Amino acid sequence: MNIFDSIILGVVEGITEFLPVSSTGHMILTSHLLDISKDPFTKSFEVIIQLGAILAIVYLYRKTIVKDIHSMLKVLLAFIPTAIIGFMLYGLVKRLLLGNPWVVVISLFVGGLAIILFEKYYTKADEVGVVEGNIFKQVSYKQSVIIGLWQTLAMIPGVSRSAATIIGGETLRIPRKTIVEFSFLLAIPTMLAASALDIYKHPEIISEGNLTLLATGFITAFLVALVVVRYFLLYIQKNSFAVFGYYRIIIAVVYALFFLW
Repeated sequence: MNIFDSIILGVVEGITEFLPVSSTGHMILTSHLLDISKDPFTKSFEVIIQLGAILAIVYLYRKTIVKDIHSMLKVLLAFIPTAIIGFMLYGLVKRLLLGNPWVVVISLFVGGLAIILFEKYYTKADEVGVVEGNIFKQVSYKQSVIIGLWQTLAMIPGVSRSAATIIGGETLRIPRKTIVEFSFLLAIPTMLAASALDIYKHPEIISEGNLTLLATGFITAFLVALVVVRYFLLYIQKNSFAVFGYYRIIIAVVYALFFLW
């Protein structure tokens, strides 16, 4: 991997982290296209630079994070199922799933169908007024745990963490804008823990020779995500998610036909 590769992956991460298209899946496919070897550093790089995109959420929602204790407690509660299951399956996921383009292609295709069907048959919940000091007033503590369980599906590359949590939240009758923002904030403890675990398991990845690549991808992802998050929030208020479902299917089919067979 070189600086150019880290910039490209940073752009891909920044664009896809909060869209229901799977940032990890896109980075795996992009790495495959760039012919980047799937060594331990590359796999860890694809996890750690996601913190760059997450930092954009920390910046944009800094007031909520500092002042809205009730909302952040719900976010942390939703993180618990992911933490437990993720720790238990870390080795299996890293060994068998990460870096496998076929896993990504299949997940993108199936997930795309799921999004299209969901958009076709699901009736959206009404957005109600937000109570000051608790932006997630519409999310109960029990629902927070259930959303966390939905998020664990995203341990499969290509599933999409945001798609899993958003669809899971909407099945609980949580309004779309609310669950999208909940998904944004849930990414903070989730990716912090994932990165910390990766560094703990493979401390050699933050050696001096790799820090420039990590910093480049991190900063690029942060800057791109700052722009994408703002436009995504505007988009969801008036548009369907079906376009992301069709996009996932097209990418899966095209990639399989031209780059895997």
